[in-house]
Amino acid sequence: MQRWRGLDHLPSGWGRCVLTIGVFDGVHRGHRELINRAVELAAKRDLPSVLMTFDPHPSEVVRPGSHPAQLTTLERRADLVEELGVDVFCVLPFTPELSRMPADVFVHELLVEQLHAAAVVVGENFTFGKGAEGDVDLLRTLGSRFGFTTEGESLVTEDHLIYSSTYIRACIDAGDVVAAEHALGRPHRLEGIVVRGDGRGRDLGFPTANLSVTKFAAVPADGVYACRFVQGGKVRQAAVSVGTNPTFSGRERRVEAFVMDVNEDFYGQRVALDFVARLRGQLKFDSSDDLVVQMRQDVEQARRLLA
Repeated sequence: MQRWRGLDHLPSGWGRCVLTIGVFDGVHRGHRELINRAVELAAKRDLPSVLMTFDPHPSEVVRPGSHPAQLTTLERRADLVEELGVDVFCVLPFTPELSRMPADVFVHELLVEQLHAAAVVVGENFTFGKGAEGDVDLLRTLGSRFGFTTEGESLVTEDHLIYSSTYIRACIDAGDVVAAEHALGRPHRLEGIVVRGDGRGRDLGFPTANLSVTKFAAVPADGVYACRFVQGGKVRQAAVSVGTNPTFSGRERRVEAFVMDVNEDFYGQRVALDFVARLRGQLKFDSSDDLVVQMRQDVEQARRLLA
């Protein structure tokens, strides 16, 4: 799969393509149906499939300070869509100038003049252009004018729930990682670099890998979780604490992973946590001895769930 940043360096002789457009944060079950349709259509027409996404999130440009929690990094997003058979992952820098571009100009200059779209596949709630003035109906009209077809796919629903990135963020924010996994089609993943902590976990007999996550990462609600710890192609079991460590009057919110059955310093390494289940909420204990007793119980419960 080719990975592009912007459209300034399109390959020479670039022909027509089948295009799907969206933020695709999470690449959840609804996104996958949309992407699969674009890949299928591209195969039928013997054309490359192109997925266009945006960075930063459009909300942050249109309404600074409103960036939603991020379910997937761009790199993770690219890896996930590559598994679906997409030929080109195109990240379009979302600038103030792009946000002010009229809908018809966006289509003519980017989709037609540069990408030469033969077909465009989007969700039925897709909007584009200045002030989100464009919708699927306008895209169909412009497609008829400029020579491409448009498909607006229905949103994926189950039990009257629409699977959307907004819904999944709400699940994660509430600590319901099981519901998030159901909507995503896989566990929610949190990635980061392991940094030095206070060393308190080692003193208690539970050394932890402390993750430094990105600014907008979707971190689950405070509590203790059963997770899979992914590093360097290896997957291990872990009990993970998210919170401020109130027993020791902590103030900084941290993500700390106790990796089971391993004696290794992960400092400086990039790792990932796949959240499988929430064991309990954050608690304040009267003593470190009480905390250690609970931690032993947490680890054994996590081990059972992950086995």
